[in-house]
Amino acid sequence: MAKKPAGLKQLGKATPLPASPGEAVLECVANPHADTNYVARFTVPEFTSICPVTGQPDFAHLVIDYVPGKWLVESKSLKLYMQSFRNHGAFHEDCTVAIGKRLVDTLKPKWLRIGGYWYPRGGIPIDVFWQKGQLPAGLWVPDQGVAPYRGRG
Repeated sequence: MAKKPAGLKQLGKATPLPASPGEAVLECVANPHADTNYVARFTVPEFTSICPVTGQPDFAHLVIDYVPGKWLVESKSLKLYMQSFRNHGAFHEDCTVAIGKRLVDTLKPKWLRIGGYWYPRGGIPIDVFWQKGQLPAGLWVPDQGVAPYRGRG
């Protein structure tokens, strides 16, 4: 799945939107600080997918934290991967966990967590959290910063 640095095919080039998450290519680049534990965060505040039952759009705010090993995810390929879900029918839990697993498979990070903060469907917000690995000791990981859904509160 991972395209190592010599194989970067998307960066700096016009790249069409993948038709599905399965067609999306996640690329990685060498971590220049592989000897140092640190946390990298990606926030996707306007994630969209499609309800597999109704065909209606679903919206989420995703927060991905990871401690890189040898590889960093190349951000343009991550953006294209995330956008490939726009016409993809899957439940909230499936989208969130599948993204986390795909990143782990591609990057082999020391630790990764994803928080999927989904806007209400049928009046009920669904938040999904997945983690792989153990956070290395001594690292500071800030709160994901997404408040619980309160409606009009």
